[in-house]
Amino acid sequence: MSSALPTSIDDASLLSETTAQLQEFMVALSDGCKLATDVYGVNQHDRPLPVVLERTPYGKRSSRDSDQSVHDQAVPQPSEIADFFVQRGYIVVRQDCRGRGRSEGDFVKYLNEGQDGADTIAWITSQPWCDGRVLMNGVSYSAHVQTAAAALSPTGLAGMFMDSGGFSSAYEVGMRMGGAFELKQATWAFRHAVRSPEAAVNPVIASGLAEVDVADWFRQTPWRKGNSPLSLTPEYENFLLEQWANEKFDDYWSQPAIYARDSYDKFPDVPSFHISSWYDPYVASATENFQQLSARKTSPAYLLLGPWIHGKRCQKYAGDVDFGPNAYFDGNLAASYLDFRADWMDEVLRSNSTADKRSRVTYFLMGGGSGRATEQGRLDHGGRWEQASTWPPENTQEISLYCSPQGQLITEPVAAETSITYSFDPNNPVPTIGGQVTSGEPVMRGGGFDQVVNDSVFAADQTPLPLSARPDVLVFRTDRLEESMSIAGEVTADIYLSSSAKDTDLTIKLIDEYPPSSDFPQGYALNLTEGIMRVRYRDSFAEPELMNPHQVYRVRVSAPATANHFAVGHRLRLDISSSNFPRFDINSNTGGSIATDRVKVVAENTVHMSADHPTAISLHLVKD
Repeated sequence: MSSALPTSIDDASLLSETTAQLQEFMVALSDGCKLATDVYGVNQHDRPLPVVLERTPYGKRSSRDSDQSVHDQAVPQPSEIADFFVQRGYIVVRQDCRGRGRSEGDFVKYLNEGQDGADTIAWITSQPWCDGRVLMNGVSYSAHVQTAAAALSPTGLAGMFMDSGGFSSAYEVGMRMGGAFELKQATWAFRHAVRSPEAAVNPVIASGLAEVDVADWFRQTPWRKGNSPLSLTPEYENFLLEQWANEKFDDYWSQPAIYARDSYDKFPDVPSFHISSWYDPYVASATENFQQLSARKTSPAYLLLGPWIHGKRCQKYAGDVDFGPNAYFDGNLAASYLDFRADWMDEVLRSNSTADKRSRVTYFLMGGGSGRATEQGRLDHGGRWEQASTWPPENTQEISLYCSPQGQLITEPVAAETSITYSFDPNNPVPTIGGQVTSGEPVMRGGGFDQVVNDSVFAADQTPLPLSARPDVLVFRTDRLEESMSIAGEVTADIYLSSSAKDTDLTIKLIDEYPPSSDFPQGYALNLTEGIMRVRYRDSFAEPELMNPHQVYRVRVSAPATANHFAVGHRLRLDISSSNFPRFDINSNTGGSIATDRVKVVAENTVHMSADHPTAISLHLVKD
């Protein structure tokens, strides 16, 4: 870019020319804060072009594992990604979010990204090198910023490619679920406090954070202001504790930056692509965004659901489960992740959009593998790609399986009134083993795992027994399948509960239970999806209501979508309990504030089963 090229009406100032095709600007926003912004490719073209925009809190010139494009190749650097899109005929803009990298201002996770994104799009479209069209792109946080900006109806937004993020409702996906707080927000905050601008310039803060063992702090929750692993970085401590303390749905959670559900009609009518995966915490956001934008817009929306953990689309395994070579993004869905994005963006900008023959939904149906151990010791679960026009797929039918006191899942509710009671002790929670987790290290990691305690499982008593052996885990199974079955869609359980406590939690987990084999002589209990409901929110997230002791309540617990093929000889299994720690904070059972309560009591929880109280799980069965 020539230094003579005009800057913007928003008073962007040129900082440096690092290469022939890259300039860095400080882009002034509507409130005067300036964000560090790299622009690639302007002096390589002689006409205005569409712009690919990525906004990130992780460093606009830093590579991330989620940028991997081909499974057996190195992760490309941001400059290499930019070069690829420049060669495909785009200008590329990468920007540090407020308070991160080289940008000015204070970082408050998520909440500034709507106006900052809209201001950035306005700046880009005012430049002579932009043809008026901006395509937003990115993974995780860089997907969240897209729904935040779209909620403000920015002129010039021409398309959104949201991979593993984009809040439909952060209260229900990504920050909280069922009223419980997702503690990955705590591990994320600590990890990025260590890398914060404050730590970078202050060696005392840096050395203090380096001495913190965040795992030890997880043994003492909840945290308090000034008494947390983040106390050396108040900016990070404040936003984390604010998220944690805002327990019911209120104005905090309805902010457009984290609540697209109220803003879909304000989104520009532009094509959108939504990617998530079965072991990603944002799968429910991706499916809701796809469904709502498909219904409300004339522009096409697309959904792709893989078998991976968060952003790891070039791996064929998740946790300790291998899905086979079909699971690689590259070689199955496109030559590379870069090609896939650029091809779709080319489609978006075509004048004849009716030529688009791409399926609206592509999803990975897990299962069908050998069931043997791979060379790496993982379960060979296998799987294949399927296509549909809707989500859930149009060839599915909702079915219910009912719980029985003998631990069965059956097709009709038991006739006689019966129940099972268990004690939930908040001081001995059920440990998290895999699941839809990201940014959870060192206390948890996502993926599929045999649901058996081992030395790598945090907060467990280290007794190497399956979770099903715990007295506070209720296990319900089908008989061994004589015919295979496949499911694809969301999972819900209606549980009829009474309790000795004013409040408690209910958790569910759907499991594909393998029979014993020579490689896995104890069998293998593969977690598929899981959910939680804080019972005070059973009727309303905005108006919590405590329980009357021993009164029976119907509680619906939802789990994000999954797709799995259950082979002959397997069992479909539902686990019901009252904790899943450290993925979620632990209910004290007192009815008080979970974020501040220092008192915990044991709850005697009873699950009722009968024709009048038909505790059941609902699934979407794939029809032949």
